[in-house]
Amino acid sequence: MLFNSFIFFVFLALILPVFYVLPNKKSKNLFLLFVSYFFYGYWDWRFCLLLMLSTIIDYYVGLKIHASNDEKKQKRLLIFSVFTNLGILATFKYLNFFVDSFQHVLNNFNKNLDFLHLNLILPVGISFYTFQTLTYTNDIYRKKLIPTSNFVDFALFVSFFPQLVAGPIERAKSLLPQLSKKLKPTYLQIEQGVVLIVIGLFRKVMIGDTAGRYVDHIFDDLPLYKSTEIVFAIVLFSIQIYADFSGYSHIARGTSKLLGVELNKNFEQPYLSRNITEFWRRWHISLSSFLKDYLYIPLGGNRKKNQTYINLMITMLLGGLWHGASWNFVFWGGMHGFYLVVHKMLIQKKIIQLKFSRFLAIISTIFTFILVTFTWLFFRSQTLASTKIIFSKFWYWENSEYAIEFIKIGVTYLLVTFFMDLIEAKFGHTGILKLKSRVTIIGVLSALLLVTLVYMFQANPAPFVYFQF
Repeated sequence: MLFNSFIFFVFLALILPVFYVLPNKKSKNLFLLFVSYFFYGYWDWRFCLLLMLSTIIDYYVGLKIHASNDEKKQKRLLIFSVFTNLGILATFKYLNFFVDSFQHVLNNFNKNLDFLHLNLILPVGISFYTFQTLTYTNDIYRKKLIPTSNFVDFALFVSFFPQLVAGPIERAKSLLPQLSKKLKPTYLQIEQGVVLIVIGLFRKVMIGDTAGRYVDHIFDDLPLYKSTEIVFAIVLFSIQIYADFSGYSHIARGTSKLLGVELNKNFEQPYLSRNITEFWRRWHISLSSFLKDYLYIPLGGNRKKNQTYINLMITMLLGGLWHGASWNFVFWGGMHGFYLVVHKMLIQKKIIQLKFSRFLAIISTIFTFILVTFTWLFFRSQTLASTKIIFSKFWYWENSEYAIEFIKIGVTYLLVTFFMDLIEAKFGHTGILKLKSRVTIIGVLSALLLVTLVYMFQANPAPFVYFQF
């Protein structure tokens, strides 16, 4: 079920009145658990079986880790949880990828691994809820969290439908305490929820989807297009993926607020970042913090100067692989790892300063955007064959007779995106509520919603980009 579909709003219209009239915490949580599984099973009911399996395993592992005083037993239980969850993820997401990779090597020895190929459907959101359950058992093992004895609360923590399929990746210490109490949204939460849903829907549909149609048109037939047109598509993809994913996160947070639940921010105007380190503090914040806390720091973090660079590269390479079973995603992660290493080296050697003038801040923001946009070509092309075509187009440069038109379109999308980001940076994601005139607030939101709905009537809903991860 897509957030940008009319069936989702029918779904919301049916569940919200029931949720609001349910008398107590137990009935509300049971109801939310049921509708969350219905929401997830709307794609394919079989996905629910894997979700339930992860839930049952980590619920009981969490209890047993906490109950045990034997450190070795605790570690074995944690390893069991990690290997089980990552094993499920690896089987469904990476098995065929690794088989294909080894096949290229074994071709030299006339060996065949086709018998290892499995015809599996990648469950929607498996990467997100796998990481979410892993934070639970890890935090209990580290004695940062006491496990819940309420299975319904834990099952709802894993499957909470607004953030189930594309995050934010919530920590148990943030979400579980909210679910352990009777959910009762305040009037302010409902107001903020409506604002986030409307703005998120506008971002996704009117910016992300419309930009994506240009991008898909070009990337689906790369050999037919000229160098200038491909550069245009890459720049536009940087806008598409941001509008798409941040739009999803807005709708997820807004829907949660309508249910009385506060989710963490997942984006904080990343394209206004002045360097690549700042970009990763603002982009996909829940994943960045997960990789930092559960991978980078356990590897050693920045405790040893030379090891820091290796830790950064390993973290970003695995972060790239998390996004998809393709070497292109590994290259994408590797590029960002290289950027982060270079930036950290320049700071340590005091070649660049942490503070500088407004003019240099603007220049560094533009430069950071260019660096990030370049890496998106690996992300969007997804296969090495497509990437080779792109680089060949860059090597044998061809201008387009439609270059001016493409520049106008690209600049328009960039300006709209940066304008919305500047407003959010100054007033917050729900800053429109700070306006004194209620008429103005209602008017602006109604206009955004009306334009979005008109477009939705004319086009089929486009899936969110991050659903494939």
